[in-house]
Amino acid sequence: MEFPESEILQHLPKQFFASLVQRVNAKIASGADVINVGQGNPDQPTPDFIVQALAQAAQDPATHKYAQFRGQPAFKQACADFYEREYGVKLDPEKEIAVLGGSKIGLVELPFALMNPGDTILMPDPGYPDYFSGVALAQVKLATYPLLEANDFLPDYAKIDPAVAQAAKLMYLNYPNNPTGAVATPEFYDETVAYARQHQIGIVSDFAYGAIGFDGKRPVSFLQSAGAKDVGVEFYSFSKTYNMAGWRLGFAAGNADMIEAINLIQDHLFVSVFPAIQRAGMAALQSDQAAAHEISARYEARRDALLAAAAKINWPAYKPGGAFYALMKVPAGYTSEQFADLLLDKASVAVAPCNGFGPHGEGYVRIGLLVSKDRLVEAVQRVGELNLF
Repeated sequence: MEFPESEILQHLPKQFFASLVQRVNAKIASGADVINVGQGNPDQPTPDFIVQALAQAAQDPATHKYAQFRGQPAFKQACADFYEREYGVKLDPEKEIAVLGGSKIGLVELPFALMNPGDTILMPDPGYPDYFSGVALAQVKLATYPLLEANDFLPDYAKIDPAVAQAAKLMYLNYPNNPTGAVATPEFYDETVAYARQHQIGIVSDFAYGAIGFDGKRPVSFLQSAGAKDVGVEFYSFSKTYNMAGWRLGFAAGNADMIEAINLIQDHLFVSVFPAIQRAGMAALQSDQAAAHEISARYEARRDALLAAAAKINWPAYKPGGAFYALMKVPAGYTSEQFADLLLDKASVAVAPCNGFGPHGEGYVRIGLLVSKDRLVEAVQRVGELNLF
């Protein structure tokens, strides 16, 4: 017997990162010393106090049962307390917090929790490729808005077609941004709230890199803007803040209707997250955040080393204000993909071609600040030996 995939699965976008990993692994298998800066996976271990909290919780038989469907109340309270302490945002832990097995789950499931087939969704270009998986699964109509370096990779609301804005039911934002490293301002988020009200659009803020900010500037939360909870929801991830990428823990916060929709669909898909992991998450959120600050400072030092090395070979870069990426320009005569292939083939340096994040990513490659300063500098030196700039 044969079991063909459903039409929905057949229309899923190609997994960009999977194909990138395959090419890199093939180069490594050939014996090359590949410097892989194309990944988005933290390279340092989870802080020890979080690991110890998990170990202790896992030894408690009370954690060996199914979690409560909508998350442990103590964990949700810790999420609410974290937002109030760190951002001055008050949240009802029962009505305005949804527990997630990683923020990606929420971002992908939200379109089919809140939209009907044929509804319109607004997505950034360039943007995180997995957003588009939710578009395909929900069978909704995709509209994109460009992120341009001339506008610091923030959307220009005046240039979005009013008819598209009026039709859109949800709009995704992501700051600090992947792949650009751009950051949002309080004024931008105030403008976003007004725009959402004007066009009756639900705002979805992906705050995965919310703890990673540079130059003494802390990233701001969308929910800090007055009225934000009336128009949207924000997704927070433990993966980047606390180097917990494999733990699969996150939460959504904000608009009660949107949170209820997330909780309802998850009632049918999951039985929340292993309770011991939720306890470890509580330890992370309730800490003094020294570990998170140390992680952010490490990325800033790496950014500075990378940009200094790039300047020596005249490789143009956009200076990131947050996240753990640097956006680098492609030399004349190459597409993003051609340049990435050349670097892997001739310099054994793996970067992410930004056309994989959308058409407006063309002309750039993304470098992850996820190897040591010395390896970042070595990667740039290898690129310099190709005499492309």
